[in-house]
Amino acid sequence: MSTSPNTPAAPASGARQKALTVVALVVLIGLAYGGYTWFEGRHQESTDNAYVQGNVIQITPQIGGTVTAILADDTDFVKAGQPLVQLDPADAKVALQLAQANLAQAVRQVRGLYANNQTLEAQISVRDTDVAKAQTEVTRASDDLARRQSLVGNGAVSKEELAHTQSQLAQAQSALAAAKAAVATARDQLGSNQTLTDGTRLENHPSVEAAAAKMREAYLALHRAALPAPVDGFVAKRTVQLGQRVAAGTPLMSVIALDTLWVDANFKEVQLRNIRIGQPVTLTADLYGKHVEYKGTVAGLGAGTGAAFSLLPAQNATGNWIKVVQRVPVRVALDAKEVAAKPLRVGLSMEATVDVTQQDGKALADAPRATSSVQTDVYAMLDEQATAEIKRIIAANAGQGRGAKAP
Repeated sequence: MSTSPNTPAAPASGARQKALTVVALVVLIGLAYGGYTWFEGRHQESTDNAYVQGNVIQITPQIGGTVTAILADDTDFVKAGQPLVQLDPADAKVALQLAQANLAQAVRQVRGLYANNQTLEAQISVRDTDVAKAQTEVTRASDDLARRQSLVGNGAVSKEELAHTQSQLAQAQSALAAAKAAVATARDQLGSNQTLTDGTRLENHPSVEAAAAKMREAYLALHRAALPAPVDGFVAKRTVQLGQRVAAGTPLMSVIALDTLWVDANFKEVQLRNIRIGQPVTLTADLYGKHVEYKGTVAGLGAGTGAAFSLLPAQNATGNWIKVVQRVPVRVALDAKEVAAKPLRVGLSMEATVDVTQQDGKALADAPRATSSVQTDVYAMLDEQATAEIKRIIAANAGQGRGAKAP
């Protein structure tokens, strides 16, 4: 059987066809990638160096004391105002009782000052009456002496009677001087007492206010023995133990509000050219995978790179220097409803893709924040309660007399 001379060329033709097919596929893939980059990719900036952040609120005592109860543990959900740790309140109770007694005493002493004003005014009126009486006696004695002096030459009045009349006038004049001195003394006493009460009412008298401030301090100290949760959140990092003696400011545990999370996406410096505040961001979490997406918004760009704020900043002014691309944190605000549906945790890894199509936003914020980013009114309630208790004690000791108000 004879063999055709063209038979060996068949395999070579097939290999050439496969090679052309591979080249065509590579070209098509390159064109597709180039087209995607030109029409879509150039309007996006992505990074997988992104992490969930949140407010980690430390629970620290405002006073020192011994821990008598731990009312929440790690992973527990707590509501704002709920007690977390209880300190021994015995010493604070004693201090509050003493402050309450001092406030009551101060109120009664100040009532006495106002009452003294009324008493001294009445004494001045009595002294004025005494002066008028003494003046009348002086006038009468002067008249008697004048009549008798006119009769001495006729022998109708003896020298002894004249001397007696002169003595009565001297006594009347002495009594008048004494009465006037008593009036002056009473007026001085009234003026001195009024300097302690002028321009004030009982409740805002300096002595009462000083005692009230001490009582407020003691009241707050007693109620600060119970440490409340500032916000709704989950307990983490509990380090306090029962019976532990803690000082003011010692970290005991943390509360994390998982409904107010955000993402810090660390973009390379070359990626920041087109990123602006307000641009939309698409995020995915490693926790849920690619099929769960979060919609966010660029809320702000960091004021420096991570290296600039590190504990040991890099010293690049050395002989051996290698350029390292720096990264700047970009804060991304999350949709609260999406976070509620698919909860996140602080520190989770995220992938962030920013749509940089819109370039009309700002690269840096140019105005102060209009409202506080986070706040609580848990501690303000204690001050209101202290004010109510102070008013109660003042009212209980103020009485119903006229001395409760400045004249």
